Amino acid sequence: MTRDVDHLLPAREPVQLIDAAGEPTGLATVTMPPDDALVRAYAALVTGRRLNDQAYALVRQGRLAVYPSSHGQEACQVAAAQVLSDGDWLFPTYRDTVAAATRGVDPVEVLTLLKGDWHSGYDPYEHHVAPQSTPLATQLPHAVGVAHAATLRGEPTVVMALCGDGGTSEGDFHEALNFAAVFKAPVVFFVQNNEYAISVPLARQSAAPSLAHKGVGYGMPGIRVDGNDVAALLAVLGAAVARARAGEGPQLIEAHTYRMQAHTNADDAARYRTDDEVAAWVGRDPITRLSAYLKNRDLLTDAAEASFAERAEQLAAHTRDGINRDVTPEPEDLFAHVYATPTPQLREQQALLLDELARETS
Repeated sequence: MTRDVDHLLPAREPVQLIDAAGEPTGLATVTMPPDDALVRAYAALVTGRRLNDQAYALVRQGRLAVYPSSHGQEACQVAAAQVLSDGDWLFPTYRDTVAAATRGVDPVEVLTLLKGDWHSGYDPYEHHVAPQSTPLATQLPHAVGVAHAATLRGEPTVVMALCGDGGTSEGDFHEALNFAAVFKAPVVFFVQNNEYAISVPLARQSAAPSLAHKGVGYGMPGIRVDGNDVAALLAVLGAAVARARAGEGPQLIEAHTYRMQAHTNADDAARYRTDDEVAAWVGRDPITRLSAYLKNRDLLTDAAEASFAERAEQLAAHTRDGINRDVTPEPEDLFAHVYATPTPQLREQQALLLDELARETS
């Protein structure tokens, strides 16, 4: 049986509602989000940028072991969190600290994992944010499982599953999309294409016309969007969430954005990209773009802008204080949550450790 695929194909150009200069594009096929949603998104962008900068500083101070910055990608992060309802789930990657914080998770708890603490840092059920995933794309099958389970229970839950362009090259990505499409799971696959999987450019990862085109092979609609245009992101992601909630199945969305800083603090981005390439993206910054648009329409005053900056500074101070707080680890915690019922080997290892510690203190 041959199925019509025209409705699955993404457009040639990414959806854009506000251009790099802050001017509306006049695109008629997508509805501009309400003014209050854009102002709220701007406040979250300012907070997200400040959080990124603070976390990077904490790495240099030795308080974080590593930090994968999303500087330049904050529009993707904010929009992914903002379009979800309270009962929906967000499945982030290791680079999605800002998305988790926008969803309501305390940044101190989000960064606990990157500090090197095994606790993961936050309760996933409190804000419906799954633990951040370091292995590429392993969170995607889990996201589909949560979405499918919600369908079986008759719940109106939608799952936002985030990944990077590098994650689309992993087997978990393909398995997740195939299962979701066959069972019409209410999940939105959101790919933040920032051009590089660490040092590997997109051209060496995929021969597809775009990453959004990959959905066609699974019978899933694909759409491309300007990942630095928060208005377009809110519109596209919001429509995908509504579509999934209505029982129309999953969608694959590719956001074209750029990682302005290195992959992590352990990476030297100068080895694989030029300063000119990075400079070309400075003018596409999501914050300055939205600021210009809002100010041109008298939706952002100097007082409001100062208030958003102050709120962001307060969150940065809270994050700094929380991460700088020293914690005394409990050695027995190594064994406390491995199995519901500890194995004989685990009990033996625990006894050995406790014996060693007792000898040190005697």
